[in-house]
Amino acid sequence: MWFWLWPWFRSGLARHSLRRASVLDAGRMAAIHAEGFAIGWSREEFEQMILERAVADVLVSQAPFGHVVTGFAISRVVADESELLSIALDTEVRGLGLSPALLDRHMGHAAQAGARTMFLEVAEDNGAAVALYRQAGFAEIGRRKGYYPGTPGAARRDALTMQADLGRFDPTPRFG
Repeated sequence: MWFWLWPWFRSGLARHSLRRASVLDAGRMAAIHAEGFAIGWSREEFEQMILERAVADVLVSQAPFGHVVTGFAISRVVADESELLSIALDTEVRGLGLSPALLDRHMGHAAQAGARTMFLEVAEDNGAAVALYRQAGFAEIGRRKGYYPGTPGAARRDALTMQADLGRFDPTPRFG
């Protein structure tokens, strides 16, 4: 998508920041989601989640000609529990080590929204995601057999259900 920026990103000159998402980010979030998942969510679905007060964060890269949303994390918080609905990075910034910071900050925002625990589901064969979640303190608590569709002609894939305690994060609500 942003191939003209690739040499600049890889050179290490890019600066990245994290901020809360707004409905104005929904289109870019949908494009990034479509790159990483077989069944992408639409701009309207992201807008609705943000308007419903989901905890949503975006990773912004300072590019030569402005700021570009290059990743996001979004969760739903109900009572004292949150569910990580999705986390994704633009293909051009994958492998730069940005996911742990994005997830950590996002977990902190979920704690500030009142969550004490975060849950998620991940395909058991998604080694990079499973490693990221384990590094962030998630532990496997269950398995859903055949939860995800396989590639055409392949068997369905199991999902791991994982949980993390958010007690290490400051729960003091903040703005921004």
